[in-house]
Amino acid sequence: MGLDKLRRSFQYALAGLVYALKTQRNVRIHFMAAVIVLGAGLYFRISSRDFVLLFFAITLVFMAELFNTSLEKAVDLFVQEYSHLAKVVKDTAAGAVLVTALNALVVAYVVFYPRLESVVPGAYKDKGVPLLVTLTAFLLVSLLTLAGKAWSSMDNVKGRWLPSGRTALAFAGGTALTLLTGNLLAATIALFLVLLAAHGGPGPESRTLAGIITGALLGTLVTLAVFKLAGW
Repeated sequence: MGLDKLRRSFQYALAGLVYALKTQRNVRIHFMAAVIVLGAGLYFRISSRDFVLLFFAITLVFMAELFNTSLEKAVDLFVQEYSHLAKVVKDTAAGAVLVTALNALVVAYVVFYPRLESVVPGAYKDKGVPLLVTLTAFLLVSLLTLAGKAWSSMDNVKGRWLPSGRTALAFAGGTALTLLTGNLLAATIALFLVLLAAHGGPGPESRTLAGIITGALLGTLVTLAVFKLAGW
């Protein structure tokens, strides 16, 4: 009896995972990213410690996505009309996913950047590992984006000009990669990735041309300024 109950528990959990993977676009995106990251880890022969870091980062993102999906469905079950509190619940759950995704980005940067020298020769010449500079740029872009969202209202015309957070971070990452490598191929890949991220933003401001443009400018200019001040 106990084993049968345990088996059903595993079946329910697996059904939840399958449902999220089938119905949630972001879960599928994170799943593909996890496969790519783990594949890259095998290719670069990362250490057991680095593998554990990647594993925990990936697990946290999936946990946040599953909780986010659960909260969204629970809210939709009990709230049939627009509710500001329901919006707050969904927004804060999405914010938790964003935090875990940023954490995963930092972990991936720490693990893989030192190994890019074998792929992009000369990326380290006389430069060392500018981890602090890049993370500072990401942090400033994130803080400025959050400040804009906190001090503005998406219900007015000015809300259209709020920078898209995903676009800003994507362009910050692309700009940093281009500055660090000075490689045409790396710059082209970075441009492709940031345009893909800008197109797929989840928020209302990400679906407006103004939000994408301001996000791109914010991410690019702040990153350029940080690297300039740091002497890179």
